[in-house]
Amino acid sequence: MGTSKKLYSEQLRGIAELILAVAGESVTVMKRNAPERALKLKRHEEWEIYLEFLKVMFNLTDRLSILFLPINEQPQFMDSLEDAVTLQLKQVLEPAFGTGSDQTEIMLTVGTAVAESRQIYERYRFLVTENNPAKDEMLKDFGGRVADAMGIAGNAQVSSAATLCASAVIPAIKAILAGDAPPTAGTAATPSIATAPAAALPESQGPTGTEIKLVSVMSTITGEEVETRWGLHPRFRQDLPPDDAQQLTKFMNRVAKILGERYASVAFSDEWASYHKAGHA
Repeated sequence: MGTSKKLYSEQLRGIAELILAVAGESVTVMKRNAPERALKLKRHEEWEIYLEFLKVMFNLTDRLSILFLPINEQPQFMDSLEDAVTLQLKQVLEPAFGTGSDQTEIMLTVGTAVAESRQIYERYRFLVTENNPAKDEMLKDFGGRVADAMGIAGNAQVSSAATLCASAVIPAIKAILAGDAPPTAGTAATPSIATAPAAALPESQGPTGTEIKLVSVMSTITGEEVETRWGLHPRFRQDLPPDDAQQLTKFMNRVAKILGERYASVAFSDEWASYHKAGHA
């Protein structure tokens, strides 16, 4: 395990930083998508939401690391990642605990989150770099768990926002494992009919690229239903005056409607019937 830590130290540090940054920012994003519920959330409930994001990102990293690491080194890498996340989380929470205090509880909490991640998500079989029904089902399950943790089970907007946050982190983890600079904050989206702030992947604390995606539109197929969603980078939304935000929301709802209808007409045509299994555009 010591060899694995030394050999992949940069990737371990980068992924640990990314996971903690995404989990922290995602809690804020979830609260923005349910502002009334956010006012009533207790600290331990926010912590549970945070842990749900840790769990799914451990699972996604586990799936991605198999594609980049030798088979005999991959299990040690994941064990080392657990240690790296624990160490960084200790540093983040040290002001609350006090220097030199016993922080065994943090180690146990992260270990439990990793174990639960395996129990919850390993039953889904899919290649993480491709879009397929099993992957969509797992992310939908995750979104539901986040809504449950917030005390608003079945809330479609929160569930969709959580799902898109998790999806958006995949390219960043992949880039770190490949030894590249991770891409900057991708944008996740809320349903096109919503006016609440859109969900988005936060910027990692490590090196970033030069491109920032400010607006994103995505359509997905479930059976014979097509859903089109759009979203904005949260900092972009924060900088917009209220009147501009309202106008942009109205405009993007129209864009999403037009693109969704066009995607549906193409996706269900005879020419593209063989691509239905992808379920994503």
